[in-house]
Amino acid sequence: MVEKHDDHVAHSEQEDQEVPAQEEVEKEMPESETTASSEQFDEENEETPEADPRDTALTEMEERLARVRADFENFKRRSRAEKEAAAKYQSQNLVEKLLPVLDNFERALMVEPQHEETKQLLQGMEMVYRQLETALQNEGVQVIQATGELFDPHLHQAVMQVEEEGYEQNQIVEELQKGYQLKDRVIRHSMVKVNA
Repeated sequence: MVEKHDDHVAHSEQEDQEVPAQEEVEKEMPESETTASSEQFDEENEETPEADPRDTALTEMEERLARVRADFENFKRRSRAEKEAAAKYQSQNLVEKLLPVLDNFERALMVEPQHEETKQLLQGMEMVYRQLETALQNEGVQVIQATGELFDPHLHQAVMQVEEEGYEQNQIVEELQKGYQLKDRVIRHSMVKVNA
């Protein structure tokens, strides 16, 4: 029995020696390492929250709605611009059809009358021509200036190139057919002779 008691005492002495050893190890470790390791353990044990499918669907719907709104705003802006352009140039087709008539009036008015009746007829034609010209001006039609101006390919169409004294290079010497603009849009370019 004494042996058993001695074994028990020896075993309890070993336990007493082991416990201080663990305490010494904990004392030797700095506090930051012990807290860091316990935080890592907590983080590993925490479950990562998964994204809720409803939140994802809501985000997608919000993005889609924003795109649709932007598309609609662009559509409204385009429609407004098209309506403004249509209103601004609504008389363009009519003006284009009237320009040859205007040209014929100008040619007829260049004739030198030989008789009194012809003079009266030309005066009547001139009145009609002036009315037509005023109506076109009220719609925003303007004659493009040509003779003496520098050649501008946006406004003039050069059909001949001549060498004339008294004119600069690329200066228009003569206008062969009048050009017209409707507001800021060229309807017909002036046909001109240009100095080389």
